[in-house]
Amino acid sequence: MKRALFFLGQLNSRDVEWMIQNGQKIELGIGEKLIQKGNFIDSLYIILSGQLSVCAENGDKEDIATLGSGEVVGEMSFLETRPPSVSVITKKASTVYKISRQVIELRLSTNPDFRANFYYALALFLSNRLRKTTDQLGYGVPEEEDLIDTKILDGVAQAGSRFGQILNSFSQA
Repeated sequence: MKRALFFLGQLNSRDVEWMIQNGQKIELGIGEKLIQKGNFIDSLYIILSGQLSVCAENGDKEDIATLGSGEVVGEMSFLETRPPSVSVITKKASTVYKISRQVIELRLSTNPDFRANFYYALALFLSNRLRKTTDQLGYGVPEEEDLIDTKILDGVAQAGSRFGQILNSFSQA
């Protein structure tokens, strides 16, 4: 959940409302592929509920990571416009928020404030993910694992309510 808070905490309320209006909720059953390794994806995803597995192959190898509510998925392919290097497959029935690349790119090209906030949010998100990976490999400082910059902490508090807003909006749909 913390990673989505990094992401949503950097967007303003108008941007979050825009995302809600321009995205869609998708339901996935157990074993469904959200992302297929090597196949281009055209969307960015936020996991609303459930559990997904990140795996290097097609689900028949050991999991690289397990993702749950609040995780952002597809961000690397969004930034690089390259096909994903892993597959993402549901381990439990899941609900995912999906917003298309085309819709986001249009907003990025017409709204400089959104563009700045969006890319800063992705940078914080990816930095946090890399820091966690570094810690898991044994190179981090365990006592610093949950430290958050105070400048970012203010946005994280608002992000919790924004994530709730997204969940509430899609539960009514």
